[in-house]
Amino acid sequence: MTADDRALRALTEHVEQVALVDHHVHGTWAEDGDPVALANALNEADTEPLADPATAWDTQLGFAVRRWCAPLLDLEPHASVAAYTARRAELGEPEVARRLLGAAGVDAWFVDTGWSTGLTSPDGLAALGGGTAYEVARLETLAERLLPTLDDPGDLAETFAAHVEETAATSVGFKSVIAYRCGFGVDLDPPAPRAVAEAARRWADGVRDGRAPRLDDPTLIVSGLYAALRTRRPLQLHVGFGDRDLDLAAVDPLLLTPLLRRPEVRGVPVMLLHCYPYERAAGYLAQAFAEVHLDVGLTTHFLGARGVGAVARSLELAPFGKVLYSSDAAGPAELHLLGARLWRNAFATVAGGWVSSGEWSLDDAVRVASMVGRDNARRVYLGVDL
Repeated sequence: MTADDRALRALTEHVEQVALVDHHVHGTWAEDGDPVALANALNEADTEPLADPATAWDTQLGFAVRRWCAPLLDLEPHASVAAYTARRAELGEPEVARRLLGAAGVDAWFVDTGWSTGLTSPDGLAALGGGTAYEVARLETLAERLLPTLDDPGDLAETFAAHVEETAATSVGFKSVIAYRCGFGVDLDPPAPRAVAEAARRWADGVRDGRAPRLDDPTLIVSGLYAALRTRRPLQLHVGFGDRDLDLAAVDPLLLTPLLRRPEVRGVPVMLLHCYPYERAAGYLAQAFAEVHLDVGLTTHFLGARGVGAVARSLELAPFGKVLYSSDAAGPAELHLLGARLWRNAFATVAGGWVSSGEWSLDDAVRVASMVGRDNARRVYLGVDL
């Protein structure tokens, strides 16, 4: 074995052993999922039931499921879709989840609880996958739950700010889906109190027919961002790829530049999630603003074998201390497993190539793997500096 071979083996072994911190994730299915539900879960962008669920398997993600998840369910790699779904049904959802989540090698799960219907709780996720779970509170969900309790909706801003401050005591951070609700091309300066009160009353008037409130007013959403910033907790923002409810052109992270220049942001970690196809723009922002961090979660498992490129791009401009691992997995445990499996594969391939070419040392590659996979998240969210 050559010196290069030994170095690559050492790097791969280290990457495999890193106990990951998944800094943005959701629960896994709480009940058995049928083959149609599984196929639909393999498509992020289409919000309608797939006309032909079989098409979801002829994708990078579909192939990755059959390659990496099948052996954990006692099947050969690349088992047929029929064999895979039959075995899954035979084992049942809890056993599938225990096998796949446990194999992900995650030590800490930072769970966005804003979308939780049909999914396990943070503690339920940790019970299946091991490790410790922490809550990330979604701002829009907090506001939607608060609105019906108010005698005067015009009091929303003050009451919401107090609620956010209280929530900060039990959550490691906050998440906003401003990308889905209005995009980034809105006025990102703090709105005037009177404008917030008027917007809150309009929102309440619009839901008095018994509908569940859905917050999509830019004034209220931006006001909520500043309430979160005042807690000094990390603020997660969905960026780029998602389902078709968002306008992809309106969620380029460069549109967040006016917000990032605001004094209220100074010293508050801003976590850009997913980023595809804007990884390079996110990397620029991470270099330009001390507060900005990024990940390519969700991207890695949807790109499957092509996720190597996304991981490489995340390591271009951004300082390595500001790149984090996440899966953004939600629903079938296959996504939790693949987020980890494909990130490990991609990082070992990318950094291993740089070590082989002499561009990186083995020691540096090992150190960066630990930073991205675990240590950066522990420092930013938990104040643990290793």
